[in-house]
Amino acid sequence: MYPDDTYDVPAQRAVEVHHPTPFPPAVAVSAPVVPVQPGTVPAVASIVLPDGRVVTGYAINPIQPEPVVAKPAVSRTAVNVALGGVGFLAVCGGLILLTSFIAALTAFITQLIILAAVIFGGWIAVQLFSASGHQGGTTVNIRKATFKRNHFHG
Repeated sequence: MYPDDTYDVPAQRAVEVHHPTPFPPAVAVSAPVVPVQPGTVPAVASIVLPDGRVVTGYAINPIQPEPVVAKPAVSRTAVNVALGGVGFLAVCGGLILLTSFIAALTAFITQLIILAAVIFGGWIAVQLFSASGHQGGTTVNIRKATFKRNHFHG
């Protein structure tokens, strides 16, 4: 697992212990930063590695994220007023469309009635004028006329 060419025995090595100087925490305030020594020196942790080396340092606490500020809840009254306004606009729009549809349907039916009256009135006019036009004229029997024509040309 470890290299075999290490001739130093862990007990024979000199161990140097370093005590690092801590940095002051960063301040996000625009006031001038004044270096201040902490009241107590934080504990220094030392770890002995498997090959005998000693690592010394401060324990680092995990950074806690700032809590998320909860959004203010929207009041139920505001939601109800907004939904009521949308519903009212939808009903008004539907009534306008319904009114337009009824007006268009009425115009279409009126035009159909006028067309029927014109056609029926024309038919009645043709019947009246065609019946009155032959009353004063001579009625010709087509069979006899055809016979005479064939007889004269034959």
